[in-house]
Amino acid sequence: MGFLGGAYLWVLALHVIFVIFLMAALFMMPRFFVYHQECEPGSPEIDRWIDRENKLRSIILNPSIVLVWVFGMVLAAHGGFWLDGWFLVKLALVIGLSAYHGWVIGYMKALRRGEHRLSGKKLRLLNEVPGLATIAIVILVFVKPF
Repeated sequence: MGFLGGAYLWVLALHVIFVIFLMAALFMMPRFFVYHQECEPGSPEIDRWIDRENKLRSIILNPSIVLVWVFGMVLAAHGGFWLDGWFLVKLALVIGLSAYHGWVIGYMKALRRGEHRLSGKKLRLLNEVPGLATIAIVILVFVKPF
């Protein structure tokens, strides 16, 4: 099984490392949005939140999602999981998290324009999406219920 040989554990470790980075950023960004929205319009604090959001996006969030996908696809090819039920559900959840990532970036841009589309309460609830997806993904990967 697989073509990675001795590199398998390294690729797996890198995949997990970048999943952790990605999840941390996906947890942090909606919190940043809450604090950003609570700032007085036109205040210097808004510029500081925009800078923080940009750094989180460019240094952690975007590079991590790319590397998660690259290492994940290599692992899937190595294991030949493409038709396994657990993998297909996991893949659907990862696609959903990727869409959530896109939403996060879009909301960040909207905040930059001064648009506050959601309340702090809704942003805090949306902050739970990555956590719930993570629970399901970890169970699928380790338990492989189907």
